[in-house]
Parts: sequence; C-alpha cells; structure tokens
Amino acid sequence: MIRTPLRPLATILRARRKGENPDEIEKVNIRARHEIIRDKARRRAEGRLLILGLCFFVAFGGIGLRMGQLSASEPVEPRRYSAVNQISSYRADIVDRQGRILATNLQTRALYAQPPLMIDRERAAQELVRIFPDLDLAKLTKQFTGSRKFIWIKKKISPEQMQLVHEIGDPGLLFAPREMRIYPNGAMAAHILGGARFGEESVSAAEVIGVAGIEKMLDEQMRNPDQIKPIQLSLDLSVQAAARDSLWGGMKLMNAKGASSVLMDVHTGEVISMVSLPDFDPNARPRALTKGDQSDSPMFNRAVQGLYELGSVFKIFTAAQGMELGLVNPNTMINTLGPIRSGGFKINDFHPYGKELSVTDVIVKSSNLGSARIAIQIGAKRQKDFMRRLGLLDSTVVELVEGHGAKPLWPSNWSELSTMTISYGHGISTSPLQLAAAYSSIVNGGTIVKPTLLRRDASQTGRRIISAQTSKNAVEMLRQVVLRGTAKRYGNVAGYNVGGKTGTADKPKPSGGYYDNKVIATFASVFPSNDPKYVLIVTLDEPVDLTGPKPRRTAGWTAVPVAAEMIERLAPLLGLRPEVKSRDVTTPILVRN
Repeated sequence: MIRTPLRPLATILRARRKGENPDEIEKVNIRARHEIIRDKARRRAEGRLLILGLCFFVAFGGIGLRMGQLSASEPVEPRRYSAVNQISSYRADIVDRQGRILATNLQTRALYAQPPLMIDRERAAQELVRIFPDLDLAKLTKQFTGSRKFIWIKKKISPEQMQLVHEIGDPGLLFAPREMRIYPNGAMAAHILGGARFGEESVSAAEVIGVAGIEKMLDEQMRNPDQIKPIQLSLDLSVQAAARDSLWGGMKLMNAKGASSVLMDVHTGEVISMVSLPDFDPNARPRALTKGDQSDSPMFNRAVQGLYELGSVFKIFTAAQGMELGLVNPNTMINTLGPIRSGGFKINDFHPYGKELSVTDVIVKSSNLGSARIAIQIGAKRQKDFMRRLGLLDSTVVELVEGHGAKPLWPSNWSELSTMTISYGHGISTSPLQLAAAYSSIVNGGTIVKPTLLRRDASQTGRRIISAQTSKNAVEMLRQVVLRGTAKRYGNVAGYNVGGKTGTADKPKPSGGYYDNKVIATFASVFPSNDPKYVLIVTLDEPVDLTGPKPRRTAGWTAVPVAAEMIERLAPLLGLRPEVKSRDVTTPILVRN
C-alpha cells in the first residue's frame, strides 16, 4: 500500500512562495486520510451486515421449510442412528403358489447381561437357570462374578420367558430386539426352505441369513429392502401336506429306510410338491453329520442330493430315442434271447420272455435284453448326447444350493457295455428331481423343461428333443405298463388314466459291488395319460414288503402302491376331475326289492 505523505515538499515550497501557512497543508491531508479510512470502515461494516442478514434469512427460511414438512407428514417415533453401518434385519417372506406363508419373521427378544450393573449376581444366575434349565449354573455364576462386562445369555426368548426374567428384577439383565425366522408349518417343505440363522449381531439388531435350501440360494434377494413382495414358490401347501402324509405312511408300510417324491408340472417345470423323508423341523435345525453316511442325516435331501441307479425307469428314454431316430417303432420286434455277453459281464432278463418282443412290450415287461439291443443300434455317442440334452449328466439347475453339488455319476469310458447297461438304468446315477424333469420332457409333447421352485404363469418354450408323435407313443407305452405290465397290480387309479414305469436297482456297497437284499425302488408315473399334466416320481430306499410268504422288494410291490395312493389323494387337490365312464342309457337297470 502506498501512503500519501502529509507534508509534501513541493506543496510546502509552493505555499511559502505564496505566503501561505505550510501547517494547514498537513491538516488538510490528515482530514482527507481520515475520511478515506472512515469510508472504508463504513463499507466493510455494511457488507458484514448484509452477509449476516442473508445468513439469518437462509437459516430461518430452512427452519420454516422444515417445520412445514413436519406439519404435513405422518408422526413417527424418533430413532437413534449410529455413525457405523446399520445392521438390516429385513428378510422377505416366502409363500406358496396360493400365497400361504411358508417362512416369515417374528419380533422377539434376546437376553444379555451387564454384570457391573447387577445387584445380586449369584441370585440372578440361580433364577435364570430355573427359567432356562439348559443353562449351566456354575458356568453362569463364574461369568457373572468375573471381569466380563457383557454376556449373551439367550439369542431368542419367548414373551413368557421375557416376563419371568423381568420378575427377577435385576437391572443388569437386559433385552435386545430381534427378528427371528420362523416356519409356521414345521417340517413341511423343510428340505426346500432349508433354514436360517443370525449373522452379524449388535445389541440393537441382528441380520438373518440363509444357511440351506432356497433360503440360502436367494439370500441376497430376500435381504434386499427393495424386495417388497414375498418370494412365491411353485409349491402348493395342501398338495405338499398330502404328499408327505402319504409318503410317510408308505415308507413305514414298506419298511423303507427313506423315501422321496417329486410332483412336477410337465409343461412349466414347476415343482408342485417335493418330499424327502426322514425330514426335520427348520425351526430347530439339527446339527449336520461330521462323519458317516450323509444320507443318514434327516437334512439330506434325497430328491435332489440323492444320486441313485434308478433302474428300468430309464428304458423309456431308450425306446423314445430309438423311435425318434427311426430305428424302431412301437411294433418293431426285438430279439430278447439271452444272455448278452460283453467285457466279461453277462446281461439277462429278470424273467425269460421268449425269442422276441415288440418295442412296446420291451417297456411293458421291462426287458433288459430288449432295451440293450435297441441301445446298441443307437450307439454310445448318440445315447450320451441324448442323456445330456435330457439333463441327466449335469448338476440339477434348480433354486437350491444342494442341487449344484449333486452331479450325476456316469462312466468316463462310455463303452458298448455302458451303452447297454445305461439303457436300463444301471451304470448311471441321477437324482429323482432330474428323472422328473426328463420324464416331463418326454411326455409333454417332446420339449425340454427345466425344474423350478418358483411359480411360473406360462409353459416353458424349451428346445424340442423328440417329435410330438414319438412323445405320444412313449406315453401310450407307459399307459400299457399300468394296464398289463409291471405296474398292473396296483398302479391303475380309477378315473385318472395313470401311466408309468417301474424301476428296481440293486443298491451299491460303499466298498464296491452290490447288496443282494437292498434295492432302490422307483415308480415314475404320468397322469392323466390321455393329456399329460403331471409327473410323479416315488423312490423308496431299501423297501421290503413283508405281507406275503416271501419278502418282496421290486418296485411293482413297493413303490407302485405308494404312488397310486398319492395320486388318488393329490389329483383332486390339483383340480383334476376323474373320468367316469358313462352308462349306456339303453341298458335297463335291475331293481331288487
């Protein structure tokens, strides 16, 4: 800053020449300087007042606007927010195809203790053990009297238990809000739902995460707050309950170790019912086995995780492929003289059927020799490709985490011997759910469907695997099995035109080879066969019918009657009206007195 001198020399000299007083010059300059300083100070003060006024205007304007918003909004309880990330306990409900609750959240409380706030620690421990008998008194007393400042006592308690804890009256016993996952129907659809547990926890909240089944498969979607609508499954709760009840009774009646069933819509691939027995209650999920055979655990899903040699139910695939390739037709005669020897192994039939059978009768009578000879004409490469397109060689693509780990077992060297044995369901292990999807693709007109546990409103438009005529021929063969074949004794359900195929496979030993007296019995059925809508797969693990003079283990004696009972109960629930043969009105009715 350049300051103007108060006594400029040139000005003083000029004033002296004119006879003026030089001191007046200094006074004038001081006055001018003071005026400049005063003007600057005034402008600075006016600017500050203007800015302050604007600040007050904005502040009071914001307060007024917020007051207006609050007056126009709904009143809510104030909440305390933490600076850290909030734990979300939100989880969408799961409902069946009719909207009935399968899984939901329930408001509850967790119990914890802060020993520094407790008055009588030993008494509190004694009272808590009285309320919760599973607690250890010595351990709890040690925790209360130790140096710990925070102790979780129970992660979930009922309102009654909460009241009893209140009555203890100790200020160091506190409650934390929780939302727990509950399954109102207990064990119903347990293997599909899977279960959930608490994940990240705090005193004020806890997240609920899926641990198995569809709860784990769709975990992120269910925990997304934007998922306002419930997750709707393809299951029908009424059908599921009836299927489980019938299958449980059949398993006990046939003295089976376990059982599974899959009911599928052949056009949409929707799983209407899926049961695996024995099962469990997901509200009290048991511990997983750490050793031994996992299939002995009630949490093992036999319909999805169970990989079995399913036996003669595979013969319809061989016949369908042979017809589609133009190698045979339903009336083509097939040589059934045996045995067939290959690679040191011998293939024969359970019963001798003579020199030859038609392709239809190969299925009806379940001839291994006939099926093997059709497979030889098809060839290993074409057979393997057909099985893969049916979804029988890859892990099941379904909304269950367990499906991805259950990969079918088949020979790495698909030899001629493998081609023959696989044609009648030996040498390849698949799950009942995969079998249901493959049968649906064969009987629905010939288009591939993939199984799903989510509701669909339209048919799948999968690629065609066989022609409509081949599909029709295959369905007729399955119908003949029930009318005059291996399922004729129990398989026919009046009014529903059931078709199907039996399969009895020796159960493999863990050490190699096969048991002589343990089998997997399966009945793969379709109904109504005149217009296929549903496929039902029933599989029994180690069944034996002891009602006759000798033990009977084949599917015709074990799996078929169980499936027939299920169809009789399920068909009306599915909205299928039984076909009743009309009486000839010209026939007189004889009335007896």
